[in-house]
Amino acid sequence: MGFLDSIERGLEKAVNGAFAKTFRSGVEPVEIASALKRELDTNASVVSRDRILVPNRLTVRLAPADFERLRRLGDALLDELTGTVQAHARQSGYSFAGAIDLGLEPDDGKTTGMLEIVSGTEAGEVVWTAVVDIKGKRHALRRGRTVIGRGSDADITVDDAGASRKHAEIVWDGTRAQVSDLGSTNGTTLNGRALSSALLEPDSIIDIGATRIVYRVLAQPKGRA
Repeated sequence: MGFLDSIERGLEKAVNGAFAKTFRSGVEPVEIASALKRELDTNASVVSRDRILVPNRLTVRLAPADFERLRRLGDALLDELTGTVQAHARQSGYSFAGAIDLGLEPDDGKTTGMLEIVSGTEAGEVVWTAVVDIKGKRHALRRGRTVIGRGSDADITVDDAGASRKHAEIVWDGTRAQVSDLGSTNGTTLNGRALSSALLEPDSIIDIGATRIVYRVLAQPKGRA
């Protein structure tokens, strides 16, 4: 799970566009996530029976103090927020005209604790990229076979005594991925269930030894992937 997930469930107050909190020192990531989801819901447009289009360009405008504080979280924050937007769109049956372009901007007109989402739609060709997040580090999966284990000859090496040298592999064909256990000593689980081989869905959780691996699929503009 990302660091947003553990606190998002308890969020009761819906956020629409801009808001201010009383007795707060600043905007929190979970509030941005809620505002982004509300922005998609508010701006969803039915373009056909099977397609509901939502904005893919999303800018979070913040007071300078909030912007500086949140910017220090780096790419991890933007990755989590983008993942939240993708998951909400998938659950709601929304689609994007192009890759998600999400960023933070300072706004001198905002006071600490306030935020505003500015959104728009921009069409563009996208490339789907598969990645795995392991202990705060992101690894892109190449097409074909990627071996994960504690051995130096694995494609992705994990520092985990409970993992075998070549513990598991993920095969990505550019569209779908499959995870397989490679005869490891302690086995591999997918979303809490033991496996020998299984197809991967976005945001699936793979456990090998004491290491948690989160599989994600990201949309990127063609040429930037």
